[in-house]
Amino acid sequence: MSDMLKGIAASDGVAIAKAYLLVQPDLSFDKKSVEDTAAEERRLDDALAKSTTELQAIREKAAQSLGEEEAQVFDAHLMVLSDPEMIGQIKQNIQDNKVNAEAALKEVTDMYIGMFEAMDDNAYMQERAADIRDVAKRILAHLLGVTLPNPSMINEEVVVVAHDLTPSDTAQLDRTYVKAFVTDIGGRTSHSAIMARSLEIPAIVGTKEITAKVKEGDILAVNGIDGDVIVHPTDAEKADFEAKGKAYADLKAEWDKLKHAETVTADGKHIELAANIGTPKDLEGVHNNGGEAVGLYRTEFLYMDSPDFPTEEDQYVAYKAVLEGMDGKPVVVRTMDIGGDKELPYLQLPHEMNPFLGYRALRISLSERGDDMFRTQMRALLRASVHGNLRIMFPMVATLKEFRAAKKIFDEEKAKLVSEGTSVSDTIQVGIMIEIPAAAVIADKFAKEVDFFSIGTNDLIQYTMAADRMNERVSYLYQPYNPSILRLIKNVIDASHAEGKWTGMCGEMAGDQTAVPLLVGMGLDEFSMSATSILKTRSLMKRLDTKKMTELADRALNDCDTMEEVMELVEEFTK
Repeated sequence: MSDMLKGIAASDGVAIAKAYLLVQPDLSFDKKSVEDTAAEERRLDDALAKSTTELQAIREKAAQSLGEEEAQVFDAHLMVLSDPEMIGQIKQNIQDNKVNAEAALKEVTDMYIGMFEAMDDNAYMQERAADIRDVAKRILAHLLGVTLPNPSMINEEVVVVAHDLTPSDTAQLDRTYVKAFVTDIGGRTSHSAIMARSLEIPAIVGTKEITAKVKEGDILAVNGIDGDVIVHPTDAEKADFEAKGKAYADLKAEWDKLKHAETVTADGKHIELAANIGTPKDLEGVHNNGGEAVGLYRTEFLYMDSPDFPTEEDQYVAYKAVLEGMDGKPVVVRTMDIGGDKELPYLQLPHEMNPFLGYRALRISLSERGDDMFRTQMRALLRASVHGNLRIMFPMVATLKEFRAAKKIFDEEKAKLVSEGTSVSDTIQVGIMIEIPAAAVIADKFAKEVDFFSIGTNDLIQYTMAADRMNERVSYLYQPYNPSILRLIKNVIDASHAEGKWTGMCGEMAGDQTAVPLLVGMGLDEFSMSATSILKTRSLMKRLDTKKMTELADRALNDCDTMEEVMELVEEFTK
């Protein structure tokens, strides 16, 4: 008898295959007294070395299959493995209490996990708890001589079923064999969901009970478009899912025909569709999906993938590669956005109660500590500007004073290079990322001085709603279609247009198929998203009439009180 479960549609696609349960092995152990503490420390060192080698291999595989940006999560795991304070406490525990390495490891890591998890108003610290838990499990498995599940060894078509998928798990999924995955917990912005979209593997998260309902080898039918999964589907249900899968494949084939097409609405208005990238390697995906620009180049990955501050020459080479690779198409480069959830081992930042609201991004760049780093980046960008169509964007701008200070440094470094005889483009646009509500509210003031805006909706939504988008207990407040968010976005677009400037969007919302009609109606000029979403969005835009979408946006802004009402209105206008 079949059993239907509902979850959150996290990655589009349809699949039917047998279940592969990604279950955790028994990692139980007894606490033991030991006399030879040096031997226990050697066991710990051996387990740490094996874990490091393993994680480095996983990171390399993730970089190849998912791209550099997604692979960066494993840098945090590797940092945990090499944290001298934590490792030192484990060894001290072995020596002082004469206990086996397993017991010492668990006691110290549990203390850190508990401490970070207690900070439930701090997403960054809670993510560190998850990192430590993942790493501690790997070390413990090596101490016990137990093999952790290895999704990379899957060699037949399956649907992976798990309570949750860690970044380590997801990075090892081979799309040749893994046809979909379904989890008990998670949301659309979780690491596993984002990675699934990068891999183009259908995914459903947050079913709450899939692991309780499924046994190894059970046949599952998964619809990642609607969030439906059927355990033991009947022949009729299989046929229905197969038909949906064929319809989706046909859709993708139609989208592929738009690879070299211009993005125009039903009434002929051109709208720019751009891609978000993390490294020059990501340009292949931009071209394969018909990207018309790079709307967000996250330069922090240059810093995060380097053992020390990248030199001016290192940065120049990377920026030049992207600008030349886009062959004159616009490239929006975001200056270093370090802090929050992005750490550098060689830049010791102060510990903060809430780093997402603290010392990060432009706030570091404009400080005495970050001045050299910021000026080096400006010089590299200015030198590279002659190789393409460069636009520079400052992140986390809250006040006009901050923008003016950053622009002043840009002007100073440009003047120095010109005086040195270095060629610099005179057509560089300089803008800001709108992700802080304060900046959105006074966008009319900023619009007089900047060349463009790019709205970072991921942070703008969570800052506006005072709700961490990674916290499941308040995830219901992550509402991209809430009228308050829509009004902020409209205010920014109108402010830019009043001054003859343009506004783009580089957050998750730009590729959201429910949001796109609203954004077209509000007059958004540029949509930047993951490269795999471009063709789907181009197809949608071909069906949208801007006059009708303007009416939709006006009604959403003026007549709707809730996110649900907005969603119903969009469905009414686009069906």
